[in-house]
Amino acid sequence: MTTKKGRKISGGKYIQNRKKKSYERAGQKRIVKLSEDKRKTKRVMGGNKKTFLLRGKIVNVLTKGKKKKAEIKNVLTTPSNRFLARQNIITKGTIVETELGNVRITNRPSQEGMINGVLVE
Repeated sequence: MTTKKGRKISGGKYIQNRKKKSYERAGQKRIVKLSEDKRKTKRVMGGNKKTFLLRGKIVNVLTKGKKKKAEIKNVLTTPSNRFLARQNIITKGTIVETELGNVRITNRPSQEGMINGVLVE
């Protein structure tokens, strides 16, 4: 017995329950590049505002319980995708070079509007 995809046993069609609502739809993918700071603010559900980063050059580094601001010199490696490091794209887990040393990014800058990290030995 062969069954056709998307059909019931009786031969009837499965009908989609409803379309996606606008808040369920995927937005444009945001990437954070190494450059002078550029942020954007978007209105989200409930009338709230969400700030996200498009370009960033400064990272908040946590060292021995204190936070210091450091300028990013270069993107070294990105564990999720090695091609992102070549394009100077910053994501969570990326290791960047700063004047304080190598820093691993610990947050998602495309969703939080800033870049946080910790020193890597």
